[in-house]
Amino acid sequence: MQTLAVVSRKGGAGKTTVAVSLAFAARQAGMKVALVDLDPLQSAAQVVRPRADAPSLLFESSAAKLFVLQQACRQEGCDLLIVDTPTGPEAEIVSAIRLSDLSIAVTRPTTLDIAAVRQSTTLIGRTGRAGLVLLNQCPAPRGEAECGLVGDALERLKFCGVPIARSKLRSRTAYQVAPTYNQGVTESSPGSEAAFEVLELLAEIGEHLALPPARPVAAPQAVSAASPVRNLQDRISAFARG
Repeated sequence: MQTLAVVSRKGGAGKTTVAVSLAFAARQAGMKVALVDLDPLQSAAQVVRPRADAPSLLFESSAAKLFVLQQACRQEGCDLLIVDTPTGPEAEIVSAIRLSDLSIAVTRPTTLDIAAVRQSTTLIGRTGRAGLVLLNQCPAPRGEAECGLVGDALERLKFCGVPIARSKLRSRTAYQVAPTYNQGVTESSPGSEAAFEVLELLAEIGEHLALPPARPVAAPQAVSAASPVRNLQDRISAFARG
């Protein structure tokens, strides 16, 4: 079993949206997934709790109980444990990072958010655990080039000590609408660009968690039959048919 922590010290970065989206997408792809909500706001729990599969998917817990919960999930044959961490206190975030195989530090590409994400990358670096910085709510690129806001963010993150994820999540209405129906974008809008972004991120995470190897993929309308995103799409389609 692999454990993924989704981290942000600043509210509004989209941490919970990322955690929930990945959990639903991985579950659709046939993985046995558990989502742990450690955040006192319980935003992830509010999305998942009304679902029929909530009893086997959602755990509302605390950092102090995470190790025991992790061991229980491992014994139950869970493939992926996703932890939606709180924004504080620091000790609880560090505890979750230490127990994780990979931590995703989520940030928007704004000046204040980039300044705040350095707190998260510092914690990841202090633990010596693997991490990635994920740019979320990014404006659309201008042709092949990123807009100035995203380009500046990438430059400022170069020396944060944690690698920057190739994948980026854009600012799209689909991410806001899906939770209204207690779903992720891969469920509510399975053919959308938002769904493609989540699958691309899941495939990239798979590289770091020793899951089947992944590589960069083409645009949604030209996905290669051998790409990791196409593989995930096929698995989700099979899950829906089954």
